[in-house]
Amino acid sequence: MVSRRTFLKYTGSTMLTLFGFDKLSGVYEAIAAIPGGTLDPNLVKRFEAPLLIPPVMPKAGKITLKGGKNADYYEISISQFTQQILPADLPATTVWGYGPLQPERGKGLHIHHAPSLTIEAKWNTPAVVKWTNDLKDTAGNYLPHLLPVDPTLHWANPPGGTTERDIRPNFASTPGPYRGPVPVVTHLHGMVGVPDQSDGYPEAWYLPLAHNIPAGYARTGTWYAFFKQKANEAGWQWSPGSATFIYPNAQHASTLWYHDHTLGMTRLNVYAGPAGFYIIRGGPAGDEAVMDRATGQPAVLPGPAPKQNDKFPFKKTYYEIPIVIQDRSFNTDGSLFYPHTREFFDGIAGPFIPDSDISPIWNPEFFGNMITVNGNTWPFHTVEQRRYRFRLLNGCNSRFLILDFSNIPGVEVWMIGSEGSFLVAPVNMTNVNSGRILLGPAERVDVIVDFAKVPVGHHVLQNIGPDEPFGGGVPGRDFPAADPDTTGKIMQFRVVPAKAADPTTPPADLVLPLVEPLPAASMTRPLALIEEMSTRFKDAPAQALLGTINGNPNTGPAIPVKQPWMDPVKQNPAVGTTEIWEFYNLTGDAHPMHIHAVSFELVNRQPILVNEGNGTVQVAAGSEPVLPEAWERGRKDTIIAYPGQVTRVKMTFNKAGQYVWHCHLLEHEDNEMMRPYRIGPIQPGQPDQA
Repeated sequence: MVSRRTFLKYTGSTMLTLFGFDKLSGVYEAIAAIPGGTLDPNLVKRFEAPLLIPPVMPKAGKITLKGGKNADYYEISISQFTQQILPADLPATTVWGYGPLQPERGKGLHIHHAPSLTIEAKWNTPAVVKWTNDLKDTAGNYLPHLLPVDPTLHWANPPGGTTERDIRPNFASTPGPYRGPVPVVTHLHGMVGVPDQSDGYPEAWYLPLAHNIPAGYARTGTWYAFFKQKANEAGWQWSPGSATFIYPNAQHASTLWYHDHTLGMTRLNVYAGPAGFYIIRGGPAGDEAVMDRATGQPAVLPGPAPKQNDKFPFKKTYYEIPIVIQDRSFNTDGSLFYPHTREFFDGIAGPFIPDSDISPIWNPEFFGNMITVNGNTWPFHTVEQRRYRFRLLNGCNSRFLILDFSNIPGVEVWMIGSEGSFLVAPVNMTNVNSGRILLGPAERVDVIVDFAKVPVGHHVLQNIGPDEPFGGGVPGRDFPAADPDTTGKIMQFRVVPAKAADPTTPPADLVLPLVEPLPAASMTRPLALIEEMSTRFKDAPAQALLGTINGNPNTGPAIPVKQPWMDPVKQNPAVGTTEIWEFYNLTGDAHPMHIHAVSFELVNRQPILVNEGNGTVQVAAGSEPVLPEAWERGRKDTIIAYPGQVTRVKMTFNKAGQYVWHCHLLEHEDNEMMRPYRIGPIQPGQPDQA
């Protein structure tokens, strides 16, 4: 098999295809098994467990904010537990997950799970969440990480104390993995207009309130104290081992998700399990605003979805279901597998930092060899011959998914929403894209799947995305599709006759609420996506980076300038301004780019030319911008930036504060492919970014 890095040399940028730029064909001739842990995925039974539908996170109560506005209040902890992810004939898995620390008396479920319970939020009703790091044992001592932590990255670094936390440490010899207390900080991905002290800034982490934290360890990140003071002034107190965040919920009805965001550790903390859906309902652009074109009346969307206080295991039948798809690998004892050495990725066995520029444990990407859906490997779900609404999330670290419904006879798939809003109009994905849905890591879609004409029986939802980094192209021609026996299977639908007539509105008749266009942009910022190769080892990536571009690549050659995390802030829009950000992808990978605190419109994409001789980039002469696909015409917070292209997005910055933008390939994000940005002026007393 041609190595991944050799393959990138063959990539081209000659023509657009359905999934980005085309690639030269004929490079691959065989598909090798995906390496992983000691448990062979071919020995794991398929479709043994029913799909778990995440219950709703119970509230701890209601509170009144300064100014008199009411808010829903939650107390949520992250803890360690065992869960039956593999089939019942195999061992349980130790994972982390969120769950209610203090539900309202007699209401809701007091359980932790991976993925976690769904937070159901109401439009324009704030939610206040006390997030507690409870990664301790029953004696109150800290629990070390389940996975190997590479201390040579630019990371939280609690052992560095308050003077050397949040840095890339220096070592006299190659260190082993960090085994100390685990820092966490939760980010609600997609929340618009969130105060910066509630965004989950990567340097605002905190350790558990454990008995045995070693002397000299930093217990909080560089920005924690500053944000704590801001929160206190706003009227809610932070306590040791926790942080209390407020979410305005003033945006379009949308499908968000929450997950850890600790500096240099996000890939590991998220892989260990803590993530969950957060759904905003109601408002002028909510479900109630969807109309039925045929009747002129409000439309009926598939439902119900789970609600707080529903009995568990569920007694109801749900027709709206949140579904998170993740890839994982396991060992025969049931434990999660994640590489403990860089050798796993490309065979480099050292020397490592400080004797080279290669970190000893960090892998540039990771692909699990099994698929989990809502916390079970390859589950099944019984569906009637009627319409269902699925909110789909790609929760993988590095894997792009191409969900393929085309092998389910008679099925019809309609996309009605993206991450941040409904689309302009429903899109029949069966007709316009052969029943395929591309999802980069962290992307979400809102779809209606109609099983009315699907024959009674068992049918498998497939994945034809690659078992390797994705760079665009067509499955089976430009890259091999996922292993059809393992990662090429997502879940099984067991189709049965409908219990009653389907009362829902046909998707073709849906009139979706208007998503108002953003104002004209006052500034355009050219930005660079960069992969830095090792100076010691051939074709070995040392880190991924973001940067700026000196000059205007729209008019001629311009020079990319890389910027590591600790460089001063360069993106500093004023409050209330609208800007276009241009992502010039100079790498061989597609990158799902995420910008905190805003939702944006995809403006267009356009071919670029990279001159490796003089290190310049420019828009390809004579090329034309390519407008968004029909399924990209809604508000988004994560966008795929393809190699050989500039991807342009437009957004309005309404909330002053310190935020980040980054690639959502978590291995990239953890090794420099993340940058801070600031909306508005420097805040008095804020930490230095240097």
